[in-house]
Amino acid sequence: MKFIRPEDYKNEILKGNKVALAKAITVIESTLPAHQKMASEILSAILPATGNSVRIGITGVPGAGKSTFIEALGLYLVEQKYKVAVLAIDPSSSVTHGSILADKTRMEDLSASPNAFIRPSPSSSHLGGVAQKTRETMFLCEASGYDVIIIETVGVGQSEITAASMVDFFLLLMLPNAGDELQGIKKGIVELADAIVVNKADKHNMQNALLAQKIYENALHILNPLSQTWSPPVLTTSAIEKRGFSEVWETILIHNKKFKESGELQQKRQKQSIAWMWNLLDDKFTNHIFAIPEVKEAVQNMSSDIDKNKISAEEASDHIYNTYIKSVVHRRTKKEDE
Repeated sequence: MKFIRPEDYKNEILKGNKVALAKAITVIESTLPAHQKMASEILSAILPATGNSVRIGITGVPGAGKSTFIEALGLYLVEQKYKVAVLAIDPSSSVTHGSILADKTRMEDLSASPNAFIRPSPSSSHLGGVAQKTRETMFLCEASGYDVIIIETVGVGQSEITAASMVDFFLLLMLPNAGDELQGIKKGIVELADAIVVNKADKHNMQNALLAQKIYENALHILNPLSQTWSPPVLTTSAIEKRGFSEVWETILIHNKKFKESGELQQKRQKQSIAWMWNLLDDKFTNHIFAIPEVKEAVQNMSSDIDKNKISAEEASDHIYNTYIKSVVHRRTKKEDE
């Protein structure tokens, strides 16, 4: 079937058509002006059918086994008759801007399930550990009937704050060797976590996992909780042995229930929507400004001058800004004269 109009996408997405969903996400991620217009219309059409999923963000320290953990959690949820969408963000190279996009090969069992949808997307060097269109992709998956949306972020870092700002539940994966990991983890990420999960708590490693669990629990006690109705727990799982996932899901459901009853979930999502509006507005202004020939030339010149130590970054930014203002005034005057 050909998808030409936004209505075509909408109808098929609401039916749960995976092909239509995948094509719509491709349109959403495209930078072509024609696709951007189509994307906006598709999102407007499906918006009333969004908001009914449980949105989960998962991040973790390097080597914590995010993909293995997510596949095990996804398989558990599918067994419980949930429809699961995984939005896996692969880091893009800062040199080639390429991305491996290998999550489908890492989650072979889950990707084979008819009730699962896995979409790997390149981060394209976008801050926040997520792709630029992750939030819009999440809406498309919700409209397509997926009950649980899991966002796998690039990895732990201060920029992961963006990922936490678009989900209901933010889960931080850690390793059993807690002493070293606790020193390296960013405090800001721990403060954002709704739960910490010590993964790789296999039978042969259980003693270390339980010790790590205790250390993280003590660490959480000295932090100020983000909500008066929720104290982040520390859980243990073994993705290889498929243990601990019923407890993780039960924790997420309890959190979701409490936040719905207190009204915090609705408030949180409203704040997230407004924050995302500003994020998109920043992108639009940036794209608009740097599309102006005079500004593009000024950026190139200033970059060259900074490189040669002829000008400070502060002076360069002032010059670029003034060039933009002059171009706006010039265009307005020209238009009035015509």
